[in-house]
Amino acid sequence: MTEPVVRIFDTTLRDGEQSPGVGLSLEEKLEIARQLERLGVDIIEAGFPVTSPGDMAAVQAIAATVRTPVICGLARTRRGDIDAAARGLERAAHPRIHTFTSGSRVHLEHMLRMTEEQALAAAVDAVGYARGFVDDVEFSAQDVARSDPAFLTRLYVAAVEAGATTINIPDTVGYTTPAEFAGIVRALREAVHGVNPAVVISVHTHDDLGLAVANALAGVGAGATQIECAVNGIGERAGNCALEEVVMALLTRRDHYGRRLQVRTEELYRTSQLVSKLTGMVVQPNKAVVGANAFAHEAGIHQDGVLKERTTYEIMRPEDVGVPESRLVLGKHSGRHALRERLTALGFRLGDAEFERAFTRFKELADKKRGIADADLAAIVQSEVVAAAPEIWRLQYFHVTAGTETVPTATVRVLRRDGEAVLESATGDGPVDAVYRAIDRAVGQGFVLADYALRAVTGGQDAVGEVTVRLADASGRTATAMGASTDVLEASARAYVAAVNKVLALPEAAAGTVYAGAAGAREPAV
Repeated sequence: MTEPVVRIFDTTLRDGEQSPGVGLSLEEKLEIARQLERLGVDIIEAGFPVTSPGDMAAVQAIAATVRTPVICGLARTRRGDIDAAARGLERAAHPRIHTFTSGSRVHLEHMLRMTEEQALAAAVDAVGYARGFVDDVEFSAQDVARSDPAFLTRLYVAAVEAGATTINIPDTVGYTTPAEFAGIVRALREAVHGVNPAVVISVHTHDDLGLAVANALAGVGAGATQIECAVNGIGERAGNCALEEVVMALLTRRDHYGRRLQVRTEELYRTSQLVSKLTGMVVQPNKAVVGANAFAHEAGIHQDGVLKERTTYEIMRPEDVGVPESRLVLGKHSGRHALRERLTALGFRLGDAEFERAFTRFKELADKKRGIADADLAAIVQSEVVAAAPEIWRLQYFHVTAGTETVPTATVRVLRRDGEAVLESATGDGPVDAVYRAIDRAVGQGFVLADYALRAVTGGQDAVGEVTVRLADASGRTATAMGASTDVLEASARAYVAAVNKVLALPEAAAGTVYAGAAGAREPAV
């Protein structure tokens, strides 16, 4: 008997982008979407088109570019939302409209101001209306764990009768437990399959109690054949079910779950790193599957066991998830061919212009560091090339004077896109602050530093430092960018200039938050 396939529905670009402080540009969303296609996910939820012109543009661009997965647009049970989703998906090879309402009394009364009957009528109308645009329609009722089971059953059965091809069962607030959730999924599956046995059963779980992956797996055990998840588990509040964790749980314990997946797991680590770089959300070292410590062993007993036989303490192989194990060390004498080969092995597909930028940064780094590891290469390429914004300003050089009895002073020289050089100086509370104030003066605009994070990419005194900054301008436009260097001040300056470029490249229509385009459009979504 053939094992059933579990579909992976990725919502990194929709629910994941709703993580506080995250705002992706169109180019960054496209880059993530292309990587998700390489990863082999079945469905990409590209955005919530009605919420802003930026979200609409991103959904349209992804729909026109990414051809293999189903491309999904989110919509409330409002015809205007569904119209917007349909416009966004016009060029998709495999379009899906995902419409949702709420099932719990607390949501209906306090958020939607609807009765159960009104919500049911709106759901039926929305599903039927969406079927007028696409053949593939998904329906969700938020907050199932706190909903009346009898009403939930009526709601989902009505949605299937109206034409829904997938029903999604979301634990929107991360409230349920595995056994309880399995019971909910099993009951709803039996009810809707009584109407249409071909309807796909999906689960969407949040991590407020740290149970998102466990609950999703429980849903699979109860008959779900689609899991909605996000790379690195990012999303509203504590986040979503982590894609990499639920995928490897199903594959590692295939003997238990008996399910197949289409995902190319060797792309998991690369996907995780890309999403981390572009969102500015650092992956914690002890993160399952893709964390820095996931395949590291320090205890003597563990090291002895792994050296004798890896399976003593490793239930997965690093290469299965794409964790680079190569010990090829590149240095200042390495040429273009060696770098190109290594970047290709690491999964970077760079055009000629991008490669030349990467090579220039590689040579700059090689002059400062004896040996460059894979993690160093990934840091400089992803921060300086993959995640780069249009270069409105370019950092040429900077100089800092600081000390225990000296007022920190920075001088920076930046080049405008037209080639004009601007030289400015400023003092600050510390050397980084002084550099940032000098850059503000040079570009003629002040920015608010909303977040600053520093981490070492590799160990040792010559470790590459990776700085992530999030900036906002006076109009509310925000952007996140990264910089990498063995010099922490240089990494800080590079990150700041990159973030300035991203902010200035944003259209005024995108000011505020990524959902500023439609009043009232941003409400909790599945």
